Amino acid sequence: MIIRRVGRGLLTVVAILVSLLFLLPVLWLVASTFRSSTETFASSSPLNWNVLWPKEFTLVNLESAVNSGFMTALSNSLLVAVVTVIVGLGISAAAAFALAVIPFRGRTVTFSIVVLSFLVPFEAIAIPLSRSFSDWGLTNTLIALILPGLGNGLAVFTMRQFFLGVPHSLSEAAHLDGANWFRVFWSVYLPLTRPALIGAGLILFLFQWQAYLWPILVTSRQELDLAPVAIAKAFGAFTTDYGRVFAETAILAIIPAIVLLALQRYFVTSVASTGSKE
Repeated sequence: MIIRRVGRGLLTVVAILVSLLFLLPVLWLVASTFRSSTETFASSSPLNWNVLWPKEFTLVNLESAVNSGFMTALSNSLLVAVVTVIVGLGISAAAAFALAVIPFRGRTVTFSIVVLSFLVPFEAIAIPLSRSFSDWGLTNTLIALILPGLGNGLAVFTMRQFFLGVPHSLSEAAHLDGANWFRVFWSVYLPLTRPALIGAGLILFLFQWQAYLWPILVTSRQELDLAPVAIAKAFGAFTTDYGRVFAETAILAIIPAIVLLALQRYFVTSVASTGSKE
């Protein structure tokens, strides 16, 4: 018993130290948000506690971020992400239900294509896809920013695994009561798969929230910039206001952090379930 307790204590200490190592860059980012640009790098050589704790707190960087128009870009990111989650969840859930429950010819092949779709990096198809959007006249529109995120293979895969865990006897009983496939999907399966919906929603949200390459390819108007693009444009050719950059990065990071912390148990459940069923 003593050896076991000592072992658990050591593992706890190691876990805390590893967690602190991961937190150090975050703490530096937060600290740099509330100090002047000149102090940001002055306290890093030699290293001291002021790296993680500003000598003098200031809100100048946050004011600069707001005055630079970053809030407009942040609003664009929120709009694109929210619309993608709402519409994308409907598409992903319907596709996952069909692949898991409805018997049709070619279902295995279709599912294999879905799996391959999220194994291929989006960057590999971004340029040819942007050319197609240009031919369709969709560049410099919110539709161009939203459309690629709606069909997410990983979200479909996650929800399909959950649907596979729902007993088929429930759908059979619903059919006996006269329910069609849509009624079975809406009334039987969706209410039972809230963790899957939340997990898939987080996948869709994060895909759009961190989008950088795609917005650059399909938009050139500043009023349509997303937050990551706005941060990149803050770097000047000769001078850069690093305090503003840190402030904008912190704002961009805190929103998904809050969402993930609030919904982490559902996300963990949804991810863990993806390998538990065949």
